[in-house]
Amino acid sequence: MKRRSFLKTVAAASAGAALPHTSQAGEFTGVIKKAVKFQNVVEPKLSIMDKFKLVKDLGFDGTELRYNADYVKDKRQFINASNKTGLPIHGLIISSNTDIPGAIEFCSEVGGNGILVTAPYDKKKPLMESWRGRQEIFRKGLPAAEKHRVKILVENVWAGFLISALDMERFIDEVDNPWFGAYFDVGNNVRWGVPEHWIEVLGKRIGKLDIKEWDERLHRSEGLRAGFRSKLGEGTVNWANVRRALKKIGYSGWGTAEVGGGNREWLADLAERMNRVLDL
Repeated sequence: MKRRSFLKTVAAASAGAALPHTSQAGEFTGVIKKAVKFQNVVEPKLSIMDKFKLVKDLGFDGTELRYNADYVKDKRQFINASNKTGLPIHGLIISSNTDIPGAIEFCSEVGGNGILVTAPYDKKKPLMESWRGRQEIFRKGLPAAEKHRVKILVENVWAGFLISALDMERFIDEVDNPWFGAYFDVGNNVRWGVPEHWIEVLGKRIGKLDIKEWDERLHRSEGLRAGFRSKLGEGTVNWANVRRALKKIGYSGWGTAEVGGGNREWLADLAERMNRVLDL
């Protein structure tokens, strides 16, 4: 989408998006590094190397892999593609997988500095059993995290667990280790709270960001998960407030789009939208 057409589109979007309109470098240029999940690059005819070239050519600063995914059969291909294109692999998604030491080693080998983990909740057991059990799993991974200089970052997801900023703050602080923190998902957060409020509470605990939109209007009219259907900048996330909160805590680091997948044109549009909502 060309810039002029894009501006017309976002001008009609919700006032809550509060997108800046400038073609010059933004406030967060060089502060937030823009990435996309590798599995969201949907160009089946392209090789791994060519996908890396495409992502870089479209202006992304890096990508993120999923541990044990079918497409990650030979990490040497990814290391080679990253080295030759200059596009870094900044991290690894492992979700609820408990092989944290293995994921950390893999992440380090491909050049990443953080793994995305989740904290599931077994509702058949007492709440604190899930709480302490998952903390113990994370603690066991901390020696590997320190050794390889790869952070373990727990994401706020729809598990019915860690559903307030204070929960997340306490969960992280009880582990009490510099190699453990939060992977904050802006869009996931809206079901449980207000993104900018969470950012202010979590502060320096936030190691990385997942970037996605939420539309409260679609949620109310079409059902819960419909809230994710709006494109970046067209929902009801107040991105101006999100940016202000990130500036307040001095955030710098990766912001990775997690908004589905698409081809070259889709990815180009996504890159432009990320520039707008994050003021890059």
